[in-house]
Amino acid sequence: MSNTFLNRDQVALAFRELYGGEPTFWGRAPGRVDLMGSHTDYNEGDVLTLTINRETWAAARHNESGQIRLASLNMDDTYTFDPNDPNADRLDGWAVYVQGVALTLRDSGYPVPGCDIVVYGTVPIGSGLSSSASLEAATAVVLEQLGGFKLDRLEMAKLCQRAENKIVGVQCGILDQYSSILGGKGKALVLNCRETSHRYTEFPNTLRTVICNTCAPRQLAGSEYGDRRRHCEEAATSLSMIDPSIRSLRDVSREFFVEHESVLPDLVAKRARFIVEEHGRVTALAEALANNDHPAIASITKASYEGARDLFEISVPAMDAMFQAMSGGPGVVGARQTGAGFGGCMVAVVQADQVEDFSGSVASVYESATGIMPEIYATHTAAGAEAM
Repeated sequence: MSNTFLNRDQVALAFRELYGGEPTFWGRAPGRVDLMGSHTDYNEGDVLTLTINRETWAAARHNESGQIRLASLNMDDTYTFDPNDPNADRLDGWAVYVQGVALTLRDSGYPVPGCDIVVYGTVPIGSGLSSSASLEAATAVVLEQLGGFKLDRLEMAKLCQRAENKIVGVQCGILDQYSSILGGKGKALVLNCRETSHRYTEFPNTLRTVICNTCAPRQLAGSEYGDRRRHCEEAATSLSMIDPSIRSLRDVSREFFVEHESVLPDLVAKRARFIVEEHGRVTALAEALANNDHPAIASITKASYEGARDLFEISVPAMDAMFQAMSGGPGVVGARQTGAGFGGCMVAVVQADQVEDFSGSVASVYESATGIMPEIYATHTAAGAEAM
C-alpha cells in the first residue's frame, strides 16, 4: 500500500462522484499492533496493544431505497444489499465485514436505514494490523449516526466480534475489535481477556512503533495455530488436577509452573512455559513503557521473541532475519514478533528522532539477507473509533 494517502476532501469528492451528493456522516477507526502478549488471549491472559494512525474511514448519507450501497476507494468493486432482508446473500471480500455489522445491528434491535457508504483505509490488508476490525468499527460508528442511536463502546466491540464470528465466519476473539474501539491516543491498552476489561499505560512521546512486514507468506498458520491452542488447553487441564482453581494458563504462576512442569509432556511443557512467561511480560512491558525504561524494554521484548522462537516455535526464517535486522537498526529500543507468528509483521520500538534511519537500515539489511523487499510502516498512537 502506498504511503501517499487520500485526505477527507478527496474522499468526499469520490463520494460525490459515486452517489451524486455529499456525505453527511463520517466515522474512523484505527488499526492496532500488539506490543506484548503473543497467544495469551485465548489463554484468558492479558495483551498489551497499541492503536496506530493507520485507519479506516467511512463516509455515509441516507438514501430512500432501503438498500445499503457500498463502495471502497481501495478496491474497484461496489455492492448493494438489503440490511432488513434475513435471507440476503452474503457478500464477498471486504464488503461482508460491512454487511456483517449491519445485519448484527439489525438482529440486535437497532434501526439500520438505507444509506450510501464509501470506505477508505490505510491499514495494510493482511498484515496482522487488524484491517478487518478497523473496517467493522468504522462501519459501526457511521451506522449508529445514521440510525440515530448510541452504542456503549464495549457493546460495540462485542457486536463487531459477533458480526465477524457469525456473518463473516471467522472465529476470532475480541482483541482486535476491542483495541480498535477502546484504544487511546498516547496510550497503550492492557486488555484483560478473561474479564473483558482494560487499563491504559502511557506510551512515551519520545518513542515510535515501527511495523516491519516480512512480506513472506505465512506457513501453516491455521493448523499450527490450532496445535498451539490444544497444547495450552492440555497443559491447563493437567495442572488443574494439582490445583483445581486453575481454569486456564492465566492462573498459573511462574513458580507453580516450575514446580510442576514435569507432569506435562515435553512439547506441552514448552508451549505452556512460553505462555506463563509471556503473560508476565505484558505487565512488565507496560511498566517499562510507563517509566520509559529503555534497557527493560529491550530485555523484555528480546525474551518474548526468543520464547516465541524456541518454546512456542511460531517463528520462521523470514522472522528471524527481520528480528536480526531490527535489533541492529539505529535508534532501536526493543523488537519482537506481533500477531500469531508464522510470518507476517514484526514490531520495533524506536527513538522518534531516528525512525527514518532505522527504517532504511532494516529494509537494506533484511533484503540483503532474504532477497525480499519488506514494507516498513512508522506509526503514531491514535485514538479509538469515533465520529469525525
